[in-house]
Amino acid sequence: MSTLDEMTNDEAGVGGGVKDMYGEDTATEDHPITPWTVTVASGFGLLRDPHHNKGLAFTYKERESHYMLGLLPPVVMSQELQEKRLMNTIRQYQVPLHKYIAMMDLQEENERLFYKLLIDNVEELLPVVYTPTVGEACQKYGSIFRRPQGLYISLKEKGRILEVLKNWPERNIQVIVVTDGERILGLGDLGCQGMGIPVGKLSLYTALGGVRPSVCLPITIDVGTNNQKLLDDEFYIGLKQNRATGQEYAELLEEFICAVKQNYGEKVLVQFEDFANHNAFELLAKYRKTHLVFNDDIQGTASVVLAGLVSSLKLLGGTLGDHTFLFLGAGEAGTGIAELIALEISKKTGAPLEEARKKIWLCDSKGLIVSSRKESLQHFKQPWAHEHEPVTSLLDAVKEIKPTVLIGTSGVGRTFTKEVVEAMASLNERPLILALSNPTSQSECTAEEAYTWTEGRAIFASGSPFPPVEYDGKTFIPGQANNAYIFPGFGLGVIMSGTIRVHDDMLLAASESLAAQVSEENYEKGLIYPPFTNIRKISANIAANVAAKAYELGLASRLPRPKDLVKHAESCMYSPVYRNYR
Repeated sequence: MSTLDEMTNDEAGVGGGVKDMYGEDTATEDHPITPWTVTVASGFGLLRDPHHNKGLAFTYKERESHYMLGLLPPVVMSQELQEKRLMNTIRQYQVPLHKYIAMMDLQEENERLFYKLLIDNVEELLPVVYTPTVGEACQKYGSIFRRPQGLYISLKEKGRILEVLKNWPERNIQVIVVTDGERILGLGDLGCQGMGIPVGKLSLYTALGGVRPSVCLPITIDVGTNNQKLLDDEFYIGLKQNRATGQEYAELLEEFICAVKQNYGEKVLVQFEDFANHNAFELLAKYRKTHLVFNDDIQGTASVVLAGLVSSLKLLGGTLGDHTFLFLGAGEAGTGIAELIALEISKKTGAPLEEARKKIWLCDSKGLIVSSRKESLQHFKQPWAHEHEPVTSLLDAVKEIKPTVLIGTSGVGRTFTKEVVEAMASLNERPLILALSNPTSQSECTAEEAYTWTEGRAIFASGSPFPPVEYDGKTFIPGQANNAYIFPGFGLGVIMSGTIRVHDDMLLAASESLAAQVSEENYEKGLIYPPFTNIRKISANIAANVAAKAYELGLASRLPRPKDLVKHAESCMYSPVYRNYR
């Protein structure tokens, strides 16, 4: 008798009388076995499949047809009632991270119900699945890790990245969000634990932009970490080594970009997320002309901030070119926003780009960026080195430059001090203050500080959400300059038009579309962004404008062009409503 016959006959009785077909029960611990699975979309397997599971919403007929009788309690519950029950449960959690874990568990169990919750309760749940809570989730990702939610590509897979991509079960991928975890929000190097960012971003692509979840792929590239705390953590889930740099890093990224195009084609959008400054600029410059790539920290942030500036002109008066801008922070976000502002001023006034840049000043950790510092500056800061005496403090820069708009992208909390904000208020009747750093703990100032220190005259927006502020008998609702206004609609516009490259004019089109959707009612409350409750409508309009610009520039490949792009965008959007099963 063969060894296989012996195992399957179960003479030892270890299988309880059930044939051990694959030798799993009789194998010793060190004996390798084959992980056989048979997937049939029925019975217990259907209840464990997040793409098709409806939980208690399966009808009695569906339970009969798909071998689920007895696997569920007898009640049949509507999706609306399931949503109500889950929201009641989530609201009982006091700790935001617990809400985050509950939402991630739901996404792994019942995909459509997850997106139904997120779409219908977007203002309440957006801070849970994304900033600020996602920052804490990334910091503790090793401890809360349950099931893999994307692809992990490490240095160990160098030379085999195409093979790794083929391991992902979905074949028709249209959007990839990728990070190397070196600069997660304002929290620094979180290595492999940065996976929370691509997962969170792509859930917003679906909920806010209507991109189908099956075409989204989150990826973390693990080249090590320089965070000693993580290297010493026994629960850290990434490579325990210092970061690879230079040629080794460049070769891995080159292999990744080429493998993505080889496996998924020319029209897959690759969004770079939370790379360190030096790599972010280099990767964007290197690949933007040959691949469909987009950096949300540089381009997405710039687009959403420009939209806020354009819409604020109704409150401030004048044109964009009439204002003077001062930034605290000259990294990816700061220089990206500054460049897009300069492009818009140049486009509207006809002035050369170099001339438009002179309205914009940047401060970094060493003070105001001026021409005398040019030799020592990184290349992306050099266009902003204007003629001026050296100034070392932000307060002195405000007094010298006399800006009408103050923008924080420093990643350092509480840097817009009382003196700085009061100086802005003394110079301007309505100072525009944008404290954009994430998460909330890293915001340059709070909404309450901005309104209080300017005696209620400030127009304020932040990167992470702040609650309404009561001051002098008035209620102020702070705006949120959240990239989630832009990238989901932008991505949808790129996908539905079959765009092959991202052009700066498409970013300007997205900004102008967002600014146009701020209503008079919003302005009366001091808001420079529309409320998130209308985000799907906003995203459809942004997608239409982005697609229109792509067609105009000859970058769109889906022909013929639809007559009504807004209606076409709405028709392309994913719906989380349950389907009926035969």
